[in-house]
Amino acid sequence: MAKCEICGKGAHFGNNVSHSHRRSNRIWNSNVQKVSVKVNGQTKKMNVCTKCLRAGKVEHA
Repeated sequence: MAKCEICGKGAHFGNNVSHSHRRSNRIWNSNVQKVSVKVNGQTKKMNVCTKCLRAGKVEHA
């Protein structure tokens, strides 16, 4: 699973809990997109979460 290169957000782990309260492992993947971004006037492909994209922390190329 990719990690956001801006804020470091990645996957989170926890448990599925059934009605009878039996537990099994599960994973929550963050919405991380591979986008072309302008960095120091050059374009670069980066893994960026959608929260950082919407907040305008990176500029699309």
